[in-house]
Amino acid sequence: MNAIKNITIGHTERLYKPVGYTMLANLVNIVPFCLSIEAIRIIFSAFDGSGQPLDTTRLWWIFGIMAVYMLVMALAERASYRANFRGAYEMSASGRLSLAEHLRKLSLGFLSKRDPGDLSSMLVTDFMMAETGISHHLPQLMGAIVMPVLAFASLVWIDWRMAVSMFAALPLALLVLWASTKAQRKLSGRQIQAKINAGNRLEEYLQGIRVMKAYNLIGDRFVRLRDAFAELRRACIRQEALLGPFVLLSITLVRAGLTMMVLCGTYLLLGGQLSILVFVLFLVVGSRVFDPLTSALTNFTEFRYFSIAGGRILSLMNEPEMKGERQSPAAGDIRFEHVSFAYQDKEVLHDINITLPKNSLTALVGPSGSGKSTVMKLCARFYDPQKGCIFFNGVPMNEINPESLMSHISMVFQDVYLFQDTIRNNIRFGKTDATEEEIIAAAKKACCHDFIMRLPKGYDTLVGEGGCTLSGGEKQRISIARAMLKDAQIILLDEATASLDPENEVEVQKAIDSLIKGRTVIAIAHRLKAIKDADQIIVLDNGRIKEEGTHDDLVRNEGLYAHLWNIQESISGWKL
Repeated sequence: MNAIKNITIGHTERLYKPVGYTMLANLVNIVPFCLSIEAIRIIFSAFDGSGQPLDTTRLWWIFGIMAVYMLVMALAERASYRANFRGAYEMSASGRLSLAEHLRKLSLGFLSKRDPGDLSSMLVTDFMMAETGISHHLPQLMGAIVMPVLAFASLVWIDWRMAVSMFAALPLALLVLWASTKAQRKLSGRQIQAKINAGNRLEEYLQGIRVMKAYNLIGDRFVRLRDAFAELRRACIRQEALLGPFVLLSITLVRAGLTMMVLCGTYLLLGGQLSILVFVLFLVVGSRVFDPLTSALTNFTEFRYFSIAGGRILSLMNEPEMKGERQSPAAGDIRFEHVSFAYQDKEVLHDINITLPKNSLTALVGPSGSGKSTVMKLCARFYDPQKGCIFFNGVPMNEINPESLMSHISMVFQDVYLFQDTIRNNIRFGKTDATEEEIIAAAKKACCHDFIMRLPKGYDTLVGEGGCTLSGGEKQRISIARAMLKDAQIILLDEATASLDPENEVEVQKAIDSLIKGRTVIAIAHRLKAIKDADQIIVLDNGRIKEEGTHDDLVRNEGLYAHLWNIQESISGWKL
């Protein structure tokens, strides 16, 4: 039951109807046995030497009731079948959306530590196990429980000795199965992890095939892929080799109950303590009563997968979301007070105290690994600092609702990601209800309208996954158009022109100049000439603030900034 609660993620009520149908179907399944008992009794009464005639009227009534029962059961099973599958798929769809919504609210710190393949496996494979478990295995399990219980209760009333002999081995069978659960939990977990690893290696192989060809590493990467699939094969074989005998022994013990019942019945029959009618009745019931249970035991491994999938989903749903109930105030200054931040155990910012004024351009400068990008991510609240506090217009940022905060912020990344959709829809991500005129106006300001119109389908052109059909400069300008359409007051620029050729850099710089007018801007730039007119420049080194001031002040100070400036000036004339 815990696995079901974990997987349904607050949508357990969707299972009430299919579970009700399944319970009813299993309860009604006792009807054929009752009718069979009565039919056997009537037939034996006519041939037991008492001279009582065969009650054909009663038999015809039994046959008629059986026919009606079969028709009703066919309709009921159809309704149960549809309810089970619909409930399973609706629950799975709702669960996937709930989990995806939860992932959106987690910090990047958590997401960066998790393998994307593992998260994808939860959303796809684990919920697929849930669909199969609820639509197929849950009804089967209920039948395996209800049918023997009802049968035992009925048979004890007829002859307790025969009933006990029939079910005597059942506790032992369940004990054998229980003894294997710890090993099965461990092996099933390893098998699922092996599947995830194999999926990750396959994704890595397909996505990196161009690099592997360039560096002649196809063979090396193929070995990693082969090893992952080999480990998956070993994990599957180990599980079946170890757990198969337990399941087979349990099924054998369950079926042994029929043999014990026949021996007991024969002994009682020969001793005159049992009528032939009761003996035949037990044979009829015993031949069918354990069928649901043996089918369930055959799929016992699937039940374990179902349970593990539920545990994995629950562990992810228990990850704390980024908190913050207050609505964001109007955009204003961003202030860091004694802020320190670490990625896992490595501290990358140490006691940062800075103010980023409203309607000003602040540039973050420093060597690679100095902490510039981390400051930028903290401004967008992608992470919360471990020490100190960041204030947004005087309000602690960790008290502000993340979505409300992001409504004031637009970001232009160095590595632009475009979705596998049309150019129009990629720009519209900045404002989902934007009109066509607003989209075109933003594209013109971002200097990308002209090249878009030269494409075969214009704004309806599909860009491919990640924007693979466009150049770096074209993708960057589309991302700037997206930011312009959002029209946020705070702009974060993360080395937006770092990897562009000169021609594209000029176009992107024009677009950026149009974007930042009259806004609060925090920019990272490796070309210092691009930020020499900034209102303030903050120089970081090894996670600490080394200097801050204007370009002229910092050059006069002859510190780290002046050193970086002189290096760039000296190499600007280099030629090959």
